[in-house]
Amino acid sequence: MSLTPGRTSAPLLLLLLLLLQGCAPSRQEIRRANAVVAATVDTTVSCTRADHCATPSPLLEAADQALARSTAAKPVHVVTLLADSDPALVARINLIRAARQSIDVQAYIWDQDDVGKLVLNELVRAARRGVRVRILADQLFSFGSLDLLDRLSRASSHLQVRLYNPTLHKARTPPLDFAAGLLCCFMQFNQRMHNKLLLVDDSIGITGGRNYQNRYFNWNGSFDYVDRDVMIGGPAAKEMAASFALFWNHPRAVPLTHLRDVNQRILSDRVAPGWPTPQYSDPARVARVEQAAEDPQWLHTWLVAPSLQVGKVDYFSDLPAKTDEPDRKRATEFTRHIMAMISAAKSEVLLQTPYLVMSRKAQGIFRWLHRRADPPRIIVSTNSLASTDAFAVYAMSYKHRKRYLKKFGFEIHELKPHAPAAAVDYTLANLDLGADDEVPLPSDARPGRTHTHFLLLGSRHSNNRPAPLKSEGLRFGLHAKSIVIDDDVAMVGSHNFDPRSDHYNTEAGVIVYDHAFAAQLRRNIMRYTQPENAWVIAPRQPAVPVLTDINQAIGAISEQLPLFDLWPFRYATSFDLKPGCKPMRASQPGFYACYRPVGDFPDVALSPKLIITRLITAFGVGAKGIL
Repeated sequence: MSLTPGRTSAPLLLLLLLLLQGCAPSRQEIRRANAVVAATVDTTVSCTRADHCATPSPLLEAADQALARSTAAKPVHVVTLLADSDPALVARINLIRAARQSIDVQAYIWDQDDVGKLVLNELVRAARRGVRVRILADQLFSFGSLDLLDRLSRASSHLQVRLYNPTLHKARTPPLDFAAGLLCCFMQFNQRMHNKLLLVDDSIGITGGRNYQNRYFNWNGSFDYVDRDVMIGGPAAKEMAASFALFWNHPRAVPLTHLRDVNQRILSDRVAPGWPTPQYSDPARVARVEQAAEDPQWLHTWLVAPSLQVGKVDYFSDLPAKTDEPDRKRATEFTRHIMAMISAAKSEVLLQTPYLVMSRKAQGIFRWLHRRADPPRIIVSTNSLASTDAFAVYAMSYKHRKRYLKKFGFEIHELKPHAPAAAVDYTLANLDLGADDEVPLPSDARPGRTHTHFLLLGSRHSNNRPAPLKSEGLRFGLHAKSIVIDDDVAMVGSHNFDPRSDHYNTEAGVIVYDHAFAAQLRRNIMRYTQPENAWVIAPRQPAVPVLTDINQAIGAISEQLPLFDLWPFRYATSFDLKPGCKPMRASQPGFYACYRPVGDFPDVALSPKLIITRLITAFGVGAKGIL
């Protein structure tokens, strides 16, 4: 009897996967690599003082005071919103230098550009002072160089590095391994550690949306992110420490010598590679940040003075490997708290997310809120196709605009790619210019210069460009993830409020129960909904009554189709404020007199990415969970 093609290919596919997967290093190989590391690691400690020569820091001092004044019944926290990129980076450098005992870091992306090199070098220097430094980074998007991992394994006896959920027991994932990971073990491969945390002395921590890559701190010069962190000093830092310990001790957090390619590199290179002085592409900019990190006046102006003293703060994190036990109550702890916060909203939900793709549970919550007799106002700040580098994800948002507007009552504001509010932060992060000086554009900040590097699980490299534009100029995309509820409760974290964050990636963040902080965060988010910074998404104005009704009926049917959603005329489109008019809601009388339609994808030039966006809208709904 002849075999079917499927049966014939199955053994070949299995053989291919086995060849690619190989196996983890043997116990003997791990012991040998550990012995090499122990014999060649840098054991010098540059300081013998009990505080390991820590630099005095007003940030750590404020956290210590908050801890000293806290009781179980009345916690005290010092909270600093890190909305601007310069303070966010300076705060990290200052705290690393101020560490007396320990530094724990979790990261999703760690690139080897200036930001990645700077922070990593500061951590190595802290370890060589005698501070215990532990770095846990997601394997798929961090430290892609075996040379770097070899150096890290022996940079200091006080530094440990582990990679989370490595693909096929290796640190590097070339394209063939990527494909094999998808085929052989999709559920585990698809689950990533999206947490971001920097914790110092179990007293003060920074969490939020920023990764260690230039574009998250306005250092890319071509395409940068609007992002946000929060710095918390006080009892919540103990919750951060407990969460980090769970991840660090989990089987998916793998030491470097247990990774096949790193293990082989160490065994083949028994001479300590050393830790060279980093070479920066813009050393003057790095020097300015390093100087600010020890400048008392700068620290006071940008970090101490804007901080707030608050009471209750909660740090939440999903359990590591939450896809292994999705029904376990604590597995999705952070996700559940976000859902509960929104369900309890009375007057307003302000949501800022890069990806407006709702899970079923989230859709149910917003549908229920909108059906209430007194529904809360739902304001959403998100990306446009012109501002996002995740154009495939944007296609899912574009597909369901009618649902968001009619069934959930969303007021949607999509970021413009040259938003002036973002340009202000870029200027502060790069140039010491006056208010009237012009920001020069880098040579590659032109719409024609784009490079494509698409990954289902997210963007990794700084050359991952968004769709080409009709206009020229420095570009920005939204990456911040925050929620404000009723001007009283605020969340800043890594959760994108999408199916991937709900079900696959582990997420973390803080919830601050304080009116002043909520108001501060609300003001910052609302800047990016202003007409100069964002387009408004609203229903198209009826032109020819009968034809409009027919178009909307066909569009409604097409939108419900899981496949073949090919109708090009959507229910809603983008609008821009006319000169001389004041901003208003799309539901208010006079909206269409003051706003002009600018098309579904304003400012986006015809390109393969624009075509693919249309195709994913039509055929890609099944990929929602992995995009």
